[in-house]
Amino acid sequence: MNGCGRCFNGGVRALGLGLAVALALSCARPAATADDAFAAARARMVADTIASRDVKDARVLAAMRKVPRHEFVPANVRTRAYDDAPVPIGHGQTASQPYVVAVMTELAELGPRSRVLEIGTGSGYQAAVLAEVAGEVYSIELLEPLAASARQALERLGYGRVHLRQGDGYRGWPEAAPFDAIVVTAAPPEVPKALLDQLAIGGRLVVPVGTEEQELEVHRRTAEGFRVKKVFPVTFVPMVPGKP
Repeated sequence: MNGCGRCFNGGVRALGLGLAVALALSCARPAATADDAFAAARARMVADTIASRDVKDARVLAAMRKVPRHEFVPANVRTRAYDDAPVPIGHGQTASQPYVVAVMTELAELGPRSRVLEIGTGSGYQAAVLAEVAGEVYSIELLEPLAASARQALERLGYGRVHLRQGDGYRGWPEAAPFDAIVVTAAPPEVPKALLDQLAIGGRLVVPVGTEEQELEVHRRTAEGFRVKKVFPVTFVPMVPGKP
């Protein structure tokens, strides 16, 4: 379950239209493949809507250039895969806006040996991005159909080392804790205590918080408690608890 709409729409329609035209031309010209068109659209997306703003981490930018978002969304919306906007993935859920995926990954401050937990696998796209920058990735998805399709996509694309299970994100993954970072891709009304408890000292919880009005927050665990940083307003799907 994931999705966010803090959309910056400048250039979004142009990206989508350009990709649709490029894909049409790829069918007419055998030398120009659909993969080429998607790769070019992905590069433009990163250059125009991510690197040109406040995302500076080179490893995050490299991950965004590499991970094929179009492989994680339904076929009927693939021409919109590199728009800087949420994309519907079924079951009332969306794949988060790429800019927000990049920002949240950067805020997690991941290194090659970091252990990170994602709450809300959704399409699997954010998990793949995390896998490019972290050492070990765990991901929990509440909805069984999304968990199954995300697992298939991750394994097919070479991200089989992501630990994925269907379950209640409010509970976290205590047997795998502590984590260097936890990234939540749905909005709880307040920060779940179980997730804070599963952070290592120095760990970061990146989470949208709120109901009608939401704010992206970073909760950093210290020896004395937690430091909280508010980042910017967002609109995510609600974080839903599992059945008791």
